[in-house]
Amino acid sequence: MKFFVDTADVNEIKELADTGLLDGVTTNPSLVAKSGHSSFLDLIKEICDIVDGPVSAEVAATDYDTMMKEAEKLAKIADNVAVKLPLTPDGLKVCKKLSDQGIMTNVTLCFSSAQAILAAKAGATFISPFVGRLDDISHDGLQLIEDIVDIYDQYPAFTTEVLVASVRNPLHVIEAAKMGAHVATIPPKVIHQFYNHPLTDSGLAAFVEDWKKTGQSIL
Repeated sequence: MKFFVDTADVNEIKELADTGLLDGVTTNPSLVAKSGHSSFLDLIKEICDIVDGPVSAEVAATDYDTMMKEAEKLAKIADNVAVKLPLTPDGLKVCKKLSDQGIMTNVTLCFSSAQAILAAKAGATFISPFVGRLDDISHDGLQLIEDIVDIYDQYPAFTTEVLVASVRNPLHVIEAAKMGAHVATIPPKVIHQFYNHPLTDSGLAAFVEDWKKTGQSIL
């Protein structure tokens, strides 16, 4: 499973990129606004310079003509830009056009298997089902992931990767990985939670204490 980080905070991205475990980045208008960056285009360029993998940059328009113009401008920023598009008729129309041109796309705000099928038929590089937001309304978000993976597996012509979005905790990622999801985009806070386990902490403390008792030094 590939790990993308879901943030527009450049410092957080740099820190995670240094681990060598980061495969890409997703942003959205809310994250960009939170970053406080004065230039969206410059921000995306800066992120693309840090990360070799796909960097999702979302269009702001909702009509086909304006979305297409914005998408073309975003795609010119860097080769690793994945143009993020809403799962609407116009959004999928833009997706098809960009896909035919070899431009990466990320179709977002997916909440049903039917929508996921449409995105795959439009040639989307990634489909972003929102797990946490479905959980919030008492629907099973992970069931949607399982359903989409199962459907895509039936059709080798579908090349769209399932990108698990709206991740709230490590369990969302683990369960999605067991289902065969290709990518998870994860908030930095949740990524850091992956490292944590009380037995790791207590085990390391015991090793450190025992090493002190030997009176030795490796250096």
